[in-house]
Amino acid sequence: MVEKKDKLIIAGREFTSRLMVGTGKYESFKQMVTAIEKSGAEIVTVAVRRVNISDRSKESLLDHIDLQKYTLLPNTAGCYTADDAIRTCRLAREAGLSDFVKLEVLGDDKTLFPNNEELLKAAQTLVREGFTVLPYTSDDPIVCRKLQDIGCAAVMPLGAPIGSGLGIRNPYNIRIILETVTVPVIVDAGVGTASDAAIAMELGCDGVLMNTAIAGAKDPVAMAEAMNMAVRAGRLAYLAGRIPKKLYATASSPLEGVIE
Repeated sequence: MVEKKDKLIIAGREFTSRLMVGTGKYESFKQMVTAIEKSGAEIVTVAVRRVNISDRSKESLLDHIDLQKYTLLPNTAGCYTADDAIRTCRLAREAGLSDFVKLEVLGDDKTLFPNNEELLKAAQTLVREGFTVLPYTSDDPIVCRKLQDIGCAAVMPLGAPIGSGLGIRNPYNIRIILETVTVPVIVDAGVGTASDAAIAMELGCDGVLMNTAIAGAKDPVAMAEAMNMAVRAGRLAYLAGRIPKKLYATASSPLEGVIE
């Protein structure tokens, strides 16, 4: 089957699932664990600031994630400067979490749009220090190209503002990004429902990362399963190749060549 042979490769690491999920906003750790399982995700992102690193004797988010089963992707959520994001990544590595990081440097607390100037600065330092960097960025092809040139292992343009559920607001920019870079393109932020995830994959994106769309749903476990199927369906449809759009109808059973 095509799907089994079609791997997501990031910095030499192979993954079968193209869906990445977050760990915040769930009602309980039990619900989180069940939702992650249903999502089929292999990469799980956690905010370093939510992990109890200083005293591992107390209950921690990490106690509920099977690190033999999932690849941990620490993120720098809540950082507004390059220095803060760099310090957070170093802390994650020193604590033994991972050097495989999702880099976020936010511009303000209202839109949660990325501060691309600080993002580029942080990415440059972290790549130089040996981190595998997956940066959350705006849907700007030029910024994505610069991040690739710095040495980021992927680019993660937003589909819409974080937690907004608006879906892919600018599919044309995403398409240009896909033509501009050669590293994996993973839509991060803005997905609201399964069709949004499918659209991202049908555009040719290599993956989708989400948190609120699952954790904030009325039934997070069911939504996680829906997202699993949507990402797989969207990827398979992309590989299959859709028919071209036409203004007028084309008969499904053409009459040409029919003998009367």
